[in-house]
Amino acid sequence: MDDAQRDAELVAAARAGDEVAFRALYRRHARPVYWIAHRLVGSDADAEDVTQETFVTAWRKIAGLELVGESLLPWLAAICRLQAANRIRARRRAAADEVDEALPSLVSVEQQVLDARLAERIVEEVGTLSPLDQRIFRLCAVDGYAYAAAAEELGVGHGVVRNRLSRIRTRLRAVVGEES
Repeated sequence: MDDAQRDAELVAAARAGDEVAFRALYRRHARPVYWIAHRLVGSDADAEDVTQETFVTAWRKIAGLELVGESLLPWLAAICRLQAANRIRARRRAAADEVDEALPSLVSVEQQVLDARLAERIVEEVGTLSPLDQRIFRLCAVDGYAYAAAAEELGVGHGVVRNRLSRIRTRLRAVVGEES
């Protein structure tokens, strides 16, 4: 039995909830996924975390997978790239937070009041959006998801996320313009 046949059989069994089959897929593909992650994130520890997150996500989503090619690796690589992008964004946010905490507050009280009012107005405006638009805004603008990751999370197309987020941003720019 060749690897392609074996992947297809193991995926079918894992889709039915067979943990032993999924462990076999893990053993087969963990090293290549790790090296993909390592190339993207650049550190051993982060690559290990991304590999783990990739397989946790794969286990959650395998029930809905229709294996198109001969190998599961391309699907795992796509998940890995999304997980790595999330890891990199989180590192950047953490680094930016450290810089913000190190800088003394030089913002005037007046500016703080204006900023608080603007933030309130934006929250009010986001509250008037449809539930889907609110989730898209939260995933992309607040949580830092890429369009593809948000689309996958919401079960909609990449274009839906991109177009709706563009309209949301235009709407919020108008609110910011009114407040200025």
